[in-house]
Amino acid sequence: MNATLVAVALSLVSAAAYASAAVAQARLAGRTAPGTGTLRLLGSGAWWSAVGLNAGGALLHVAALKYGPLTLVQPLGALTLVAAVPLGARAAGRRVSTTEWRGTLLTLLGLGALLMTAGGSAPHETLSMAEALAVGAGTVAVVAGLSRPGARPGLRHAAASGITSGVASALTQTLTVAVTDHTSGPLFSWRLVVVAVLVSAFAMGGLLLSQTAYRGGLGAPLAVVTLANPVAAAAIGLALLGERLQGGTISLVPALLGSAAAVRGVILLSRAQARTAPAADAVVAGPPPGAPSRVVIRSPRAALHQEHGHLRRIRAGRS
Repeated sequence: MNATLVAVALSLVSAAAYASAAVAQARLAGRTAPGTGTLRLLGSGAWWSAVGLNAGGALLHVAALKYGPLTLVQPLGALTLVAAVPLGARAAGRRVSTTEWRGTLLTLLGLGALLMTAGGSAPHETLSMAEALAVGAGTVAVVAGLSRPGARPGLRHAAASGITSGVASALTQTLTVAVTDHTSGPLFSWRLVVVAVLVSAFAMGGLLLSQTAYRGGLGAPLAVVTLANPVAAAAIGLALLGERLQGGTISLVPALLGSAAAVRGVILLSRAQARTAPAADAVVAGPPPGAPSRVVIRSPRAALHQEHGHLRRIRAGRS
């Protein structure tokens, strides 16, 4: 079977797993107090379910990176947002809105244009030790800047999550190619150990950052993660791994048009989901744990007295 078709098929299943994990994380974030620590999450079965779905999506993603380049596999990650739309709507007990369907269609059209320009050959280049360390240091600096206290922490944490996940994918490709293609160097080396440590750190960091980002809702943070992930990975692929767009300079036109359509689709999905997020979060979250319930019981006489007072105020206003 063609390597590109295998990469696309694995990426589609991976996106479905990631979408299910994102919905599970968003529901968990809605039920979790803002100050909840990591240890409390580790004791939650819902958290481990999300971790399992993310792990399954990651394994499929690693397999896809073996058969396709970063510029092909990473844009397909945007389908996570497309799959999360009906899953999130079903979890919230509502229907998918017209705006959400429009955003889904634009995202798919944009992805189609991007895939036409993506390189179709299987990857062979790997990062050197110096390149891997430089990528790791640069990523840590960017994430530290995005994680600082300030306004709109959800979107900044989402951007940091997308960047760390994209970098982890790029580093994972180096591991995958090095393990399966012995021409790139020895199977066991300090370079691969360092890359494996960086992959583990960035993958877990991206997962925790996305969990904090989803406390403000699923739509906008997931959209930012979806956009930041392929941008970070593709930048590494084009700058350090020798990947190229098909068609040369001419391919930039459909690539830019596809990017614009995908960004517009993501924005529509974000706005639509942001409008429905407060109601959904209220249903999922409910009252804070341990909060006393206030039940007001009025006698019939008190209720009648209140109604008479309301009528008197209406008459006074008319006069």
